[in-house]
Amino acid sequence: MGGAAAAPRGERPAGLPVPGAEEGRTGRGETRIEDALADAVVKAVRDNGGYGGAVYLRSRDRRSLVLCVMSGVPRSLLKPWWRIPVSGALPMCETFRSGETQYLPDDRATMLRFPQFTAALPYSFAHAYQPVRVGGETVGVLAVLRSSSREPAGEEEVREGLRRAARDMEERLAEYARGLPGRTDADAVAYGIEYDDQPVSVRLPTPPAQAVAIGMIEWDLAGDRWSGDDDALELLGVSREEFDGTMAAVEERVSPDDLYELRAARRDAEDTGQIRGRHFRVLEEPRDEGERVHYRPVELWGHVVRARSSGRLLVGALIDVAGGVTAAEAAERLPDGLFSLDQDGRVIYANRRCQDLLGSDLERLLGHYPWEVLTWLRDPAYEDRYRAAMLTQQPVSYLVHTPDGVWLGFVLYPGVHGLTGRVFRTAAPAGAEPGRALPPSSQAAAPPAELVTTARAGALYHVVQMASVLTESVTVRDVCRAVSEQLLPAFGAQEVALYTVRDGRMYLLWEDGYPQHFLDPFEGVSLEADLPGVHALTTRLPLFFESPEELAGAYPRLALDPMTSWAFLPLIASGHAVGSCILGWNTPHRFTAEERSALTALAGLTAQAMERARLYDAESAVARGLQEGLLPHRLPAIDRLRVTARYLPGTKGMDIGGDWYDVIRTGRGVALVIGDVEGHSVGAAAVMGQLRSAVHSFAASGRPPQEVVTHTNQLLAELETDIFATCCYIELDPATGHARAVRAGHPPPLLRHPDGSAEILELPGGVLLGVQPDADYPVAEFTLEPGSVLALYTDGLVEVPGSDIATGIETVLSCLAVSRTDSMEELADRILGAARRAEDRPDDVALLLTAYDPAGAG
Repeated sequence: MGGAAAAPRGERPAGLPVPGAEEGRTGRGETRIEDALADAVVKAVRDNGGYGGAVYLRSRDRRSLVLCVMSGVPRSLLKPWWRIPVSGALPMCETFRSGETQYLPDDRATMLRFPQFTAALPYSFAHAYQPVRVGGETVGVLAVLRSSSREPAGEEEVREGLRRAARDMEERLAEYARGLPGRTDADAVAYGIEYDDQPVSVRLPTPPAQAVAIGMIEWDLAGDRWSGDDDALELLGVSREEFDGTMAAVEERVSPDDLYELRAARRDAEDTGQIRGRHFRVLEEPRDEGERVHYRPVELWGHVVRARSSGRLLVGALIDVAGGVTAAEAAERLPDGLFSLDQDGRVIYANRRCQDLLGSDLERLLGHYPWEVLTWLRDPAYEDRYRAAMLTQQPVSYLVHTPDGVWLGFVLYPGVHGLTGRVFRTAAPAGAEPGRALPPSSQAAAPPAELVTTARAGALYHVVQMASVLTESVTVRDVCRAVSEQLLPAFGAQEVALYTVRDGRMYLLWEDGYPQHFLDPFEGVSLEADLPGVHALTTRLPLFFESPEELAGAYPRLALDPMTSWAFLPLIASGHAVGSCILGWNTPHRFTAEERSALTALAGLTAQAMERARLYDAESAVARGLQEGLLPHRLPAIDRLRVTARYLPGTKGMDIGGDWYDVIRTGRGVALVIGDVEGHSVGAAAVMGQLRSAVHSFAASGRPPQEVVTHTNQLLAELETDIFATCCYIELDPATGHARAVRAGHPPPLLRHPDGSAEILELPGGVLLGVQPDADYPVAEFTLEPGSVLALYTDGLVEVPGSDIATGIETVLSCLAVSRTDSMEELADRILGAARRAEDRPDDVALLLTAYDPAGAG
């Protein structure tokens, strides 16, 4: 229960095929699904006035939406939402499920409709979502982000723009899918559209920059002879006919003030073998008569490539730097510090004044997040300012108090390709606190106060997000998965372990990011063990270690892993010790007071959810055991019949259902029974048990089908439970295949004939059981041919969210017809698969299959 080494969470190596992409190629030459979407996403962002966009596609198992392509928004910023459950309370999930466009013009609209999303991204921006369909089937969601500070677009305008973008995207995806191997059926083309990889980031086009003229030259250093291409001669301002190639001719074109630089360039080449950016000006001839002579600045770069008998030859380039001094030179003259971050937040430039103010040279900063290099910027609040700027696309300003006691003001100016920042020394305004937005009265802040967005707290909103997610977690496994999926990306950790207490010992519930078998020695350790995870629980105090030296100093006998920082959090619920949560970071991590408070609060939420989930698991196990005990443990073997059954409990909520099935020997043959009691509760299961016993008793006594159902109906009415039930009762003579059936409000049976055709047996029926005590139930008769298969089922099999029950019945009927197998077990599994029962199945499912085989035995 120390730390644990985390496997690198790296990118997918370039060139590996994307799951689902196989090796198809579209007419555009795209072999990856990301390639088919990249241009479409960029076009959707630009045509809809956005600054960012993304496309989510369904996963292979259809349970998740996976971020496939994004543009204009940093990948790291959206990492917690790379993969989200289809059932999630997020706008992209709602769009996918409902098939309807979602437009949220500002943070107020988002808060009202999707409070969990606002808790995770508490920034004001407009966002719209459009379902993407292929072949009439929803395969993904297009998202476009807009600045909420701009003139808001009309809802119909946004919807029409998204519809156009979705049509373009659908055409590209359909073309891509048709190019996949084996995908020729137009109706099935959508099945090739799925994604399970990491998102691909596509840059939005940058404004065209002024072209830089470059000419290639050769300089014979021994003979002082020059030669150049047409671009080089044009930069020198001479024609090929006028230029004699001598050094004197070159010097005639150089400003007298810069002749030293040209001659110094020659010495550089002789001494070092290269010239690195010698700057001088060349004469530019007047275009019009009477225009004054002026000079064009150029730079000379080059290196010696080979020896000649008379000396050495330098090959180089003459570069036009017209337009005045370079941007970097201009930035160096400013009194304030200037820096630039790429779209992901990493430093790509900092002028010298910025380096001085931050106390770090450029080499340390380049390619890193500023809050990684500068320990005093590691407060999550500062990183949150960057997120606020990038998501709102509005300037953000704040104050920082450095370890040297200096107050620095920061102003961030965002764009779709990155961020430019300004940093300057300032006096501390009254009541100023680090990380707070600059007050409007501060004279040091450059932008007007109304242009500065006040960003919100960084770490604490993760508490709100976690609370929202944990309220939807039902089982202990759900809680563990939620903690892992939320904590790791939210706080940048690489490993997590969750332990529970049982009989005075610690046992692992969940781990992520650990090497195989690393945690084995800690399984079942006593609460007296000298381990940080144990001490955090027994003392009920969180432990934070920011370096391996700190952890080794406190626990010298503990074997350390490659992690560099750790948090050991006690899980305490209502004063009761539940377990421990261990987090590890593979880079140095400073735990600010705010982050320590947030992690401690999250541990408390986790403990409460864990206790609730443990109670649910225990009660659910008892309830499921009761329900399973009421169902037949084994079906009787009947000559000339092959019978199999399936029962799948619903997975939403703890309540149990009332579905049942039975096979009963009667004096005239065998009774095939299936029923469904209304509701999901222990009471419903109890009624189911009574009805099953009654049907079994009436059938075994030799009563005909009509009397069995009529007496069962009267019994349910006399129970006065306000619970109704459905039932289908079929008495079959195995010797002849003759059947007599009674149906009470139940879905009709399905019959597959020996030739493979299948039909719905539209049997006449009566009302539900328990509605009318004196109800009549008609009897229908039919005969099974040898080789026929009869299917009885409850409505949980054919009820599909967003569709009618008739569609579900047709799906099962089609599967029954095409699944030509002699194995009843395999057929039952195929039917359940065709019905596509999801993990969040809201209702129970019962299925009873009977094959009439006069030549066989039961």
